[in-house]
Amino acid sequence: MSEVVLKASTSPGAPPRTVEFTGILPSQKIRDMVNSGEIVSLLRPIEPDQVQPASIDLRLGDYAYPVGTSFLPGKDLRVLEKMKRLDPEVERFRLDLRDGAVLEKGRVYVVPLLESIHLRSSEITAFSNPKSSTGRLDILTRLIADRATHFDQLEEGYKGELYLEIAPRSFSVVVKTGTRLNQLRFSRTRGEGAKAIKSEDWNKLLDEGQIVDLQPADRKRNAHLPFSIDLEGSREEGELIGYRAKKYTARIDLERRDYDPQEFWEPITFHKSSPLILEPDEFYILMTKESIAVPPEYAAEMMPYDTRAGEFRVHYAGFFDPGFGWDAKSRRAGSSRGVLEVRSHEVPFLLEHGQTVGWLRYERMAAQPDMLYGGQNLVSNYQGQRLRLAKQFAQS
Repeated sequence: MSEVVLKASTSPGAPPRTVEFTGILPSQKIRDMVNSGEIVSLLRPIEPDQVQPASIDLRLGDYAYPVGTSFLPGKDLRVLEKMKRLDPEVERFRLDLRDGAVLEKGRVYVVPLLESIHLRSSEITAFSNPKSSTGRLDILTRLIADRATHFDQLEEGYKGELYLEIAPRSFSVVVKTGTRLNQLRFSRTRGEGAKAIKSEDWNKLLDEGQIVDLQPADRKRNAHLPFSIDLEGSREEGELIGYRAKKYTARIDLERRDYDPQEFWEPITFHKSSPLILEPDEFYILMTKESIAVPPEYAAEMMPYDTRAGEFRVHYAGFFDPGFGWDAKSRRAGSSRGVLEVRSHEVPFLLEHGQTVGWLRYERMAAQPDMLYGGQNLVSNYQGQRLRLAKQFAQS
C-alpha cells in the first residue's frame, strides 16, 4: 500500500488529488511532520536517526521530578500543575539530567521530554510504547500529556508538552538529557482504504509464511497472531533458555554497551522438559517458540496481557516496526524470535513449553515506509535475534 496521486479531476486544470490512506504513518510522513512543525524540539534539534520506519524516538529533557505516586493530570490540568498540587516542593527536589543522574529502583519519576507535539489534522492520533531496550531492562515507562485522562495516547488535535513517567523495577539506571526510552507512532484514523486487515489477506499472510514460521493452531482472531513460549531450545541439557534478574546489582548506565550479563542476570537452562515456575514479582527474559516477521506494509503490537491466560504479563515494549524479522529475498519470516519481558503477578505461575502466552496484533501501514527495520543505513539492534538481553550487555 502506498500513497496514490489521482490524475483525474472534476474540472479542467484542477491539481491532482493526493489520496491519504488510513493506518500507521511511515517514516517519510513523520519527517514531513517534523519539517512542518507538528513535531518540535526547541532545546535541541531533532536528530535524523530518531525517525524509525513507523515511529519517532522521544528524548528525555533536562530534569527529572521524583514523585510519590503515578498519576494522570485529568482533563482540566497540565502535568506540572498536577505535580505541584501533589507536592508543592516538587521543584526543589528535581534531578539535573544534563550531566547524568541515577533513577533509583522502586521510585517513580516524571521527566519533561525535549519534543512537543502540535497535531494539526483531525484524522491523526498518536500512541507511545517503550523502546525494546527499555522493556528488557524492566523499566516501566508511560507517556503523559497535559490534560490527559489516559496514558500513552494523544488525541486528535493535541498541542502541548510531553512527559514520561519512569519507574525502574529491577535495576537503578543512569540517564541523561537526550536518553531515548520511548517512541511515538501516529495513526491516520480516517481516509481511503480499510484500516482493518481482511480475513482473506490475513490467511494469505499465514499460508505463505510471511509473518510466522509455524502455523498457529488458533486462527480465529483476524489480524491477531498467537505466540507461545520456548522453554526447550534444541533440548540440549544445560542449554540457555532464559534469564532472571538478580535482586542486588550495581546501577546500569544506559550509555554503556559492555556490561557483563552474569553480574545482573541468573541464567535459566533446559533440564528434562521441566516447566518454569514464575515467582511473584521476579523479572524474566524469555523468547517465543515462533520466528516472527512484520512485512513492509504492516506494523505490529503485542497485546496487553490477558488474565484469562494467567496472572502474568509478557511485554513492556510491544511495538514491532515494518521489516522486523522480514527476509526480503524469500518474502517470508526469517529467524527473529520475539523476546518476552515476563513478570508474574501476586501468585506463582507455571509455564510449559509451547504454551500460548500472548497475541501479536497486526495493522496496516498508511504507506510503505522508505526505510525498514534491519535495512541498510539503519541501526537495528535486534534483527535476527534469538534470546537477547538489552543492548547495554555484552553479547556472547
